[in-house]
Amino acid sequence: MSSKTKESANREEKPEFEQKLLDIRRTARMIAGGRRFNFRAVVVIGNKKGKVGVGVAKGADVTVAVDKAVREAKKYIIEIPLTEIKTIPHQVEAKYGAARVFLKPTAKGRGIIAGGTIRVICVLGGVENITAKIIGRTNNKLNNARATILALSRLKA
Repeated sequence: MSSKTKESANREEKPEFEQKLLDIRRTARMIAGGRRFNFRAVVVIGNKKGKVGVGVAKGADVTVAVDKAVREAKKYIIEIPLTEIKTIPHQVEAKYGAARVFLKPTAKGRGIIAGGTIRVICVLGGVENITAKIIGRTNNKLNNARATILALSRLKA
């Protein structure tokens, strides 16, 4: 093994985006012999510097679904306009289906005050100081994630 290949083998490639599995569901369809199962994966990817995306995909097993969801998320990445204290520039609200989210900037050092889905998206998007609330009546993580992405895409620098 040459010295060049040893160096590249020792030094692990750091991926451009970090990924987090938000939701995994088993779906079924009926055929003549009974039920056929698939898996639906919802994945959030981000670089912690203002870029974040959500992807959804189905596959025969979990790993296939997750890989397809990551590829899907890379196609729909949005840029979050962050201020110098790593917060959003103004408050914003968005609705997607039955999901409704409310995002509000906070002072430096407050941290991420948000629940589940919004927290994951903010961490991977590089937002460090934010207050957020899921106002909608749904617990559907996919719709809450899409409402959050919609709200973040409405921000103006």
